[in-house]
Amino acid sequence: MKTSLTPLTKHLRSIFAASAALSLLAFNTAVAQEQSAQTEQEAADDVEKIAVVGTRAAPRSVGASPVPIDIISEEEFKNQGSTDMVSMLQTVVPSFNVNEQPINDASTLVRPANLRGMASDHTLVLVNGKRRHRSAVITFLGGGLSDGAQGPDISVIPAGALKQVEVLRDGAAAQYGSDAIAGVVNFVLKDNDEGGVAEARYGSYYEGDGDMMQVAGNIGLPLSDNGFINLSGEYRTADPTSRSVQRDDAAALIDAGNTFVANPAQIWGNPEIKDDIKLFANLGLELSNSAQAYMFGNYAEREVEGGFYYRNPHTRGGVNDGGVDADGTPLLLVGDLDGVGSGVECPTVRISDGNVLDDADYGLIADNSTAVGANCFAFNELFPGGFTPRFGGTITDMSLVFGTKGELANEVGYDVSINLGQNEVDFAISNTVNPSLGPVTPTSFKPGRYTQSEQTFDLGLTKPVDIGMADPLFLAGGFQYRHESYESFAGDTASYEIGPLASQGFGIGSNGFPGLSARSQGEASRHNIAFYLDAEMYLTDNFLVAGAVRYEDFSDFGDTTKGKISARWQLTDAIALRGAFSTGFKAPTIGQTNVRNVTTAFGTDGELIDRATLPPTDPISVQKGGTVLTPEESESISFGLVANFDNGLFMTIDYYNIELTDRISTTSGIKLTDEDIAELLAQGVSDASSFSEVSFFTNDFDTTTEGVDVVANYSQEMFGGDTRYSLAYNWTSTEVDEASDNISQERIRMLEDNLPSSRWSLTANHMNGDWRVLARLNYFGSIYEDHLDSALPIEDISSEITLDLEVGYFIGETIQLVVGAKNALDEYPDENTLYDNEVAGAAYPVTSPIGINGGFYYARAIYTF
Repeated sequence: MKTSLTPLTKHLRSIFAASAALSLLAFNTAVAQEQSAQTEQEAADDVEKIAVVGTRAAPRSVGASPVPIDIISEEEFKNQGSTDMVSMLQTVVPSFNVNEQPINDASTLVRPANLRGMASDHTLVLVNGKRRHRSAVITFLGGGLSDGAQGPDISVIPAGALKQVEVLRDGAAAQYGSDAIAGVVNFVLKDNDEGGVAEARYGSYYEGDGDMMQVAGNIGLPLSDNGFINLSGEYRTADPTSRSVQRDDAAALIDAGNTFVANPAQIWGNPEIKDDIKLFANLGLELSNSAQAYMFGNYAEREVEGGFYYRNPHTRGGVNDGGVDADGTPLLLVGDLDGVGSGVECPTVRISDGNVLDDADYGLIADNSTAVGANCFAFNELFPGGFTPRFGGTITDMSLVFGTKGELANEVGYDVSINLGQNEVDFAISNTVNPSLGPVTPTSFKPGRYTQSEQTFDLGLTKPVDIGMADPLFLAGGFQYRHESYESFAGDTASYEIGPLASQGFGIGSNGFPGLSARSQGEASRHNIAFYLDAEMYLTDNFLVAGAVRYEDFSDFGDTTKGKISARWQLTDAIALRGAFSTGFKAPTIGQTNVRNVTTAFGTDGELIDRATLPPTDPISVQKGGTVLTPEESESISFGLVANFDNGLFMTIDYYNIELTDRISTTSGIKLTDEDIAELLAQGVSDASSFSEVSFFTNDFDTTTEGVDVVANYSQEMFGGDTRYSLAYNWTSTEVDEASDNISQERIRMLEDNLPSSRWSLTANHMNGDWRVLARLNYFGSIYEDHLDSALPIEDISSEITLDLEVGYFIGETIQLVVGAKNALDEYPDENTLYDNEVAGAAYPVTSPIGINGGFYYARAIYTF
């Protein structure tokens, strides 16, 4: 574990790198006087983008904010090859990271994203300034950093519904409540009352797979003479990809004559998205000159299916592995259907060579025309080459927010709203078995579903107060009540049933993802209340100070009070300094406190095992050290500068430091001994014998994360048109300061080094008449990967540079045709060098920040009316 502070030289190196990149943007500054007034005005417009997030006073421009804010326009979302929201944000926000999640349990369904090196649920998500509900998906396998995180699913938001996205890159729990440790992302919906856009898009990877088709639309309609209805929709499908090599164990089976093994036996790649439907509506109505009613909501549904780990027909525990005989020869697990010691006796099947199908004793049980064959059963009869489950599910998301806001006669502003949200995941697994049911097992299962529901009431008040200064003191205060519940529903009976062969060593439940039993289903809920007070004031024309304090009381763990202070000083006409200090918290989610889940993972000895994630208060967890969860606590400091030069260059540089204690995560896998299992069975925990390892949520480690963000924009005339440059740079370092023995050293290394320490993107967007050309250079620093959490990690994945290209042509004023390529030079991460059971057939490191699929080309047609 690292304990030393990050050297100051890293900061200097980061700022130097940023300055070097900025020199590319401003290389024509010497001829800035020749730029047209129109171009200068466009640059100024970029700086003056208005944000609502981060203040409850009058909305501020990006440059006037005392904390770092990014505002991403609708156009910036359109001008890239990605189609899902998390990948889009990564392109334009310097400290926002996301990677692919092949074969990673529920993370495949909802990919965790990370802001400023924090877990995915350390970022608060708002829509039109209102808190977004969480996803029902908990990332049980979150690549180390996000293990156990339960954040919102932002992929359900269609890009076409957005007017802009505001990203507050600063701790804001004192303003907005739990989760805002890393920052806040506010999705602002379109509010047009006329016009619209329709778009069709097709794309595919250079390898010829992963075909994607998408259609989307947005339309604005009047709501009487004083309101609007803005509707958006999107439909998308995507084929799976495969970047796999044959596993060594599967290749050995084929070499030994087993012709039933697929090549490759296990698929690493993007999952298949069968249907992805997203609908959003935003409505507003002026009730009077000083009052407005509003309502917005969404419905989304998508079905996702991906691969899982290969089950070797000789060695899969609970399915094929029968242990060893006295001489150490491996045995096949054979089920005696009429019961051990009664009726027909089953022969011992030794795996004496590389293919049990050739064994004479196996031939006896495989011949069902004989008494022995009819009574004796091995799963090799159903899956002679082994099997690879297909895992996925259907995610359904919906929300409705309605309220009214305005201003009373005494300059008191008000905003009253009710916010309803729900997210549900209904899991599915196929091409697998419930081994304990023997030959009558189904091969497809619905192992259960989880539902997260939230209801929130908000009352906010604002008022400027004249205290005799040049500007009034702006006060904001409010009250929030939130109720949330997490409900678990049992799977179909066959997915968890204890069949007749369980007593003979066969596993229980749908292999790979056992179903949630009827005994374990149920609903847990809690509520909390919050009071907050914000204050902002210009002490002088050039010096702004702001403060916030928030009190929250949760029904399940008690109360907390957090605060924040920030300031901005306009040092010169071109340069301003800003900084903030805040305390924050993240409450343990109701899902983390109560969820039960069993999945296949690589155990501490490198073998595939069934690992149960249990509530921290479950008897098994308590036996292994589990305790009631408490909130995470944070202290954050940030400072930086804003520069707005006469030549059109706008730049922000911000340093941040986040100390986070009592972080919530799942433990690394903890083995259950025979003594543990016997004691638990005696306590009445009937399924204890089903688990090889357990994991549970715990407050088990502290971290310090620091970094530097650089954002810059510059515009100039070039080649007869206008070119806009933008730079987004980030350097982040995380140190695990203290951790218990429940967090493995590999896990600590993943927490510290699985995200690139430095990342930047440099974009040039050139407009010339009807033509538009965009080029984006992306750099990702080196990372460490140990995605199997096993004894043979993959280390030191090299840094990578990718190039994105896009060309657009306008046909008249209503139609635009676009062709482009993401990762146009078809770059791949370093190849894995260990193609054995530890790497399990992945050709490339699967958490690589550039992905494992290579180049992606696409074409779009856009009609604006």
